[in-house]
Amino acid sequence: MSELVYGLHAVEVLLKRSSDRVERLYIQSNRHDQRSHKVVKLAQDKNIEIIQKERQELDEMTDQRHQGVIAVCRPEKKKSFHEKHIPELLSQIDEAPFILILDGVTDPHNLGACLRSADAAGVHMVIAPKDNAASITDVVRKVACGAAETVPFIPVTNLVRAMKQLQEAGVWIAGTAGEAEQDIYQANLKGPLAIVMGAEGEGMRRLTRENCDYLIKIPMAGEVSSLNVSVATGVTLFEAVRQRIK
Repeated sequence: MSELVYGLHAVEVLLKRSSDRVERLYIQSNRHDQRSHKVVKLAQDKNIEIIQKERQELDEMTDQRHQGVIAVCRPEKKKSFHEKHIPELLSQIDEAPFILILDGVTDPHNLGACLRSADAAGVHMVIAPKDNAASITDVVRKVACGAAETVPFIPVTNLVRAMKQLQEAGVWIAGTAGEAEQDIYQANLKGPLAIVMGAEGEGMRRLTRENCDYLIKIPMAGEVSSLNVSVATGVTLFEAVRQRIK
């Protein structure tokens, strides 16, 4: 069964990384901008069939925001990761492990944005609960702009057990919480590290919080008490990147 990949950036990444999966490309007939021309040129270079369609016809193919471009492709043979793969993935890392844990992020747009930030920051894996949390979907893939295919995403049945696995392997776990005494600029975010981001609104669950090695926070100067989880993830990850580069 074929899959649809839509959106300019997502389709561009697909054509660059896995063009052999693309069966044909639908492009909005009245689009003549530079970004759409770039996608069309990539498809032409790979001898992929290009079909022009009216905007309404593309809207009928998907109810998502397609930006005038939809690729029809063969399903990717993805490796599914499970909790049992954590030790194997850790053993393959030749530097200090850098891990993101998402404790119950439910919005697929937030998950996609978190994966995109994780990929950009060089995170080695993303761990999240299997239940009551967002999983990898077409929407997540589009928002992630290719990161859903590059960063191992590991849904686990027991998040605390997975955290203990990391700790036993020498990874320190820093949980983000508004009541933390030290902020991300004071904390040591170097070395083997996993950063835990809580769910939208509620933050980390009690057991997750209790099993962190220490808590950190983003200092807030304004009246708003918290940031969107995907924004907070990006801020925290890149402070860790700054420290680890230094």
